[in-house]
Amino acid sequence: MATIPNRNVAALIHAPIGRDAQIASALLAEAGIPSTIAADLHRFVAGLGEDIAFAVITEEALRSSDLRQLSAWIADQPSWSDLPFIILTHRGGGPERNPAAARLSDALGNVSFVERPFHVTTFVSVARSALRGRRRQYEARLRIEALDEGERRLQTALEAGRLGAWELDLATYDLTTSSTCRAIFGQGLEEEFTYDDLLASIHPDDLERMQDAVRATLETGVDYAIEYRTVWLDGTVHWAEIRAQLYRDRTGKALKLIGVSSDITDRIRSEEHQRHLNEVLEERVVARTEELHKAHAEVMAEVAQRERAEAQLRQAQKMEAIGQLTGGVAHDFNNLLMAVLGNLELLSKHATNDPKAVRLVEGALQGARRGASLTQRLLAFARRQDLHVGPVDVGNLVRDMTDLMKRSVGSSIVIETSLPPVPVVLLADSNQLELALLNLVVNARDAMPDGGTIHVNVRSFDQASQKGPLAAGGYGVLSVVDEGYGMDEETLEKAVEPFFSTKELGKGTGLGLSMIHGLALQLGGSLKLASAPTQGTIAELWIPRSDDLELGSTLSEEQPINGASGPKRILLVDDDFLIAMSSVDMLMDLGHEVVEAHSGIEALEILKEDSRFDLIITDYSMPGMTGGELVVAARALMPDIPILIASGYAELPSGVELDVGRLGKPYTQQQLVLEMAKILTCH
Repeated sequence: MATIPNRNVAALIHAPIGRDAQIASALLAEAGIPSTIAADLHRFVAGLGEDIAFAVITEEALRSSDLRQLSAWIADQPSWSDLPFIILTHRGGGPERNPAAARLSDALGNVSFVERPFHVTTFVSVARSALRGRRRQYEARLRIEALDEGERRLQTALEAGRLGAWELDLATYDLTTSSTCRAIFGQGLEEEFTYDDLLASIHPDDLERMQDAVRATLETGVDYAIEYRTVWLDGTVHWAEIRAQLYRDRTGKALKLIGVSSDITDRIRSEEHQRHLNEVLEERVVARTEELHKAHAEVMAEVAQRERAEAQLRQAQKMEAIGQLTGGVAHDFNNLLMAVLGNLELLSKHATNDPKAVRLVEGALQGARRGASLTQRLLAFARRQDLHVGPVDVGNLVRDMTDLMKRSVGSSIVIETSLPPVPVVLLADSNQLELALLNLVVNARDAMPDGGTIHVNVRSFDQASQKGPLAAGGYGVLSVVDEGYGMDEETLEKAVEPFFSTKELGKGTGLGLSMIHGLALQLGGSLKLASAPTQGTIAELWIPRSDDLELGSTLSEEQPINGASGPKRILLVDDDFLIAMSSVDMLMDLGHEVVEAHSGIEALEILKEDSRFDLIITDYSMPGMTGGELVVAARALMPDIPILIASGYAELPSGVELDVGRLGKPYTQQQLVLEMAKILTCH
């Protein structure tokens, strides 16, 4: 185990009178400990540093000297360091009988006394004890540096996401905030920001609602999630979104609220601006309609039809724009999470003997995985999630999920199913289809707090011509019908927009229907919603039928894969240094030899000089030369080289058809092993 840095460490000796320095140096040399002799106290202090294992100094050298410089050095040691001092005293001059010697312990800290003339064994034993103590300090430094590095990377991810971190001690109500958090409340980066300051900064009309939310979290343990207005010191009004969870001790007692905050002022203003534009547009349309009605009571049906078409077009354009935005954000955040997850996963392997470090790493991993789950939902809405499409018997899928659906809705809800006598086989991803069905059933349950019946139906439908977004052809229709509150026309129009929810804060992400909508479009189908207040809701998921009645199976990550064992020589290409470093570390941890390149051009230069590679792993989105262009160029040099393309998107851009493996970001070490095994087995 490496406990001392890869450089020489030595003892530092200052014994200016007689031959004590030469004798001590010779004895240490025989014990295998190198040493350096300082001729005077100034050189002795100048020679102190992290490479000094311990210091040997005579009592008389300290008694008559100005020790302020030495005391200052001792006080300025880093937190992990407590340099051992061995004081050589005269016989009878030990700390028990010599108050002056005892005071040196207070001044120097970590002190051992050896009375002269000393026995060789005694001196060497004390020296080795000091060296062992110093080694433990070096070990502590390595652990502290590893934890600091993990914390810095997590902080980088928070800052990249413009999230401010904070903690509230529930015993003292002491508030600890990051600089980003303070900035969100209009405070200076270095200014003190107490809990009372926070309450004072909240808009008076929102303060009671905020305090009610905190009280609910403390009483029930529900996650704290709220949006409210803040008033900055300059009088301007801003919006903040706050999310937090309770941190408890081993007995379950709530100790802290730990969470993040973000500035959503631009989003709120954009929404308000959009609402204003919609109102203006609606006013203009109404005015124009009235004019046409007065002048031409009959071109009316045509005007109404045109308005509906324009509204549908605006909605489609808005949803497409939101999809592109959320997909891009999810892609970039996937890249950030790749660096965080990869490094935390490797760090966890090296912190198994430190329970606190294990807990801290696991907490960071859980937070990062929640972020990865959120990006997957965003990618689902943007139709860029990674799907494993194959024939799925939707009737069997409903039968297999009946017990789960019943457990999910509770005893006050009855679930009735209506399934066709012949199989209805869809071309879909079974896991995503199960998740979509469960989301629809849970939404239906939430719409019936007093109980009721949920009808789950499956039918087949043949469409002769294109209608709306659906092309002509055969479809399977999975419908979920409830008897709940229902939705008005305005709510129904926004139902599939991401983050829109009719549920109260903390009881839904607003991504359920948007994810199902994205899944349906990605599979070539559609999500149709029909509802009216007090009349319940009908949700229909239309998915193209499959002509293939052979139901396939997917390969799980736990299944062993042969044909790719043994260390490989791998060329890894990624323009993001953080992701490249994380991926290289994961591959080297698996025993592979890795050569790193940060652009497609650099990778080609390496391949031209050295073709001894078993595999190329490359990012797709890179400036100058994309991963797809690199694949074409690399195959010209090495036609049979296996290649994995890593990307935060589920699909490569249209028109890009490459014989390569796919690796979705962020990926774990196990997923990396699985995809490597697949591509290497095929070559």
